[in-house]
Amino acid sequence: MRTLLFVAAAVMWAQAPPPAKVFVPKPAPEQPVPFSHKTHVASGMQCRNCHAMKPPGDRAGIPSEALCMGCHSSIKSDAPAIQKLSGFAKEKRPVPWVRVYKLPKTVYFSHEVHVRQAKAECAVCHGPVAEREALGQEKSIYMAECMACHDQHKASNKCDLCHDTH
Repeated sequence: MRTLLFVAAAVMWAQAPPPAKVFVPKPAPEQPVPFSHKTHVASGMQCRNCHAMKPPGDRAGIPSEALCMGCHSSIKSDAPAIQKLSGFAKEKRPVPWVRVYKLPKTVYFSHEVHVRQAKAECAVCHGPVAEREALGQEKSIYMAECMACHDQHKASNKCDLCHDTH
């Protein structure tokens, strides 16, 4: 009898779905140059002013030091952080920003489709960036979260939409 119960429990355990991953927000990493999204948004800037989506639109690019210096050659140019930024620009070296959100290599994501076509606000995936002095990963990029959003907006959840199935 005891063996039968043990076998039944083992079979039930093997058939149970794995527990859902629990997302734990990640704190803001230390960046090479301090940057406040809150300050920049308060000045009237929008995400796409700095994060351009060049064709085909898969990525929302990281702004170049030259783009930043377009304003900061005259705005707060004597601030230590801007002096550091200016050094990168003079050397024509990109700022080595630490990525906050990074999808696995097995996942394809198009900012073009989500932002321009579906009209999703950046905060849907990235959190309330406009309120942040420093950014950490505060939104989950687990597949279940993305699929739940697709379900909510009646978008396809076909595997080959986000994964190369060849």
